Amino acid sequence: MPHDDSLDRMQLNLLYWWGVPTLFRAPHDIDPAHTDIALIGVPHASGNSSTERDQHLGPRAVRNVSANHRRYHAEFDFMPWDACRINDLGDVPLPELNDNERNVERITEFYKRVSDAGARPVSIGGDHGITGAIVQGIAGAGSKLTSGRPVALLHLDAHTDAYSNLEHWLGAKKSAANWAAYLVHQGNVDATKSVQIGMRGNPRGKDWLKMSFDLGYEVLTMKRYRELGGEKCTEIIRNRIGPGTPLYITFDLDCLDPSVAPGVSNIEPGVAGWNVDEAVGLLRAVRGFDVIGGDVVCLMPTKDQPNNITAMVAASVMYEMVGLIAETHSRRKNTAAVKQRASTKQS
Repeated sequence: MPHDDSLDRMQLNLLYWWGVPTLFRAPHDIDPAHTDIALIGVPHASGNSSTERDQHLGPRAVRNVSANHRRYHAEFDFMPWDACRINDLGDVPLPELNDNERNVERITEFYKRVSDAGARPVSIGGDHGITGAIVQGIAGAGSKLTSGRPVALLHLDAHTDAYSNLEHWLGAKKSAANWAAYLVHQGNVDATKSVQIGMRGNPRGKDWLKMSFDLGYEVLTMKRYRELGGEKCTEIIRNRIGPGTPLYITFDLDCLDPSVAPGVSNIEPGVAGWNVDEAVGLLRAVRGFDVIGGDVVCLMPTKDQPNNITAMVAASVMYEMVGLIAETHSRRKNTAAVKQRASTKQS
């Protein structure tokens, strides 16, 4: 019986420690014009100096473990990696690594090129300051991905990151503390169609949610989530955003319980966070929506367990985002093909 080399390759590709560690074993191609979904690392840690500044190590940590997540999507019943072109574009180059404002500029410039090419980015950070830098490059006036419109935001986090009263956060002006505010002020995010969910812990002041409400966000705290339940919160999310709205998802790993994701910045240990199933359920709340991109942030590999569980969880969240975008892309492609066949028959 002849030997089948493809079976050998399949087995090796499942081993996270074997071979070149691209994200999910995706081809490495730095040209966004060659892909539909762009996997990108953002090794940025200067937007949140309140914790150990090693969040820039997040992309490498996820690359090192993500190969084993290149799998069939059981819930969606399809293979995301075969549904469209998915490439690893590498990391955003940040030669002025300790200069937060220059980093923000470089990240925005990088993602504008991704948007101009029509690719939808799924990114791994990096501190939460990357979300502001990314979204101002892909949403709002001039954006190809949103046709010039602002995005709705689905923001899963233990904190609101909407502190518009802060002139800077320990020196960072466009920071992890205020991105959810300045994106609204700039016209990149439509807060009236957006949801912040998962906020928990004892706040530093009584009116800790006021700035989010003033901006127009719907805020579902962890307490409210527990009171309403996942099904009702899913309904609120879907009704608020709507299927025709361009949507960006940002997932701060501190929304998870520390027992699930211990290697995370700004952990809130006093109130239980979500388990993986609860968080994934909320991501799937926007199934079928126009997700233009997403990110996973605040991974701290040097605080992770020896088995790299937090990096693995981060990869799992990225996988769900890829699945959401790839499924919608596949449906649109199939619909276009049906219309083309019908048009051909009529002519």
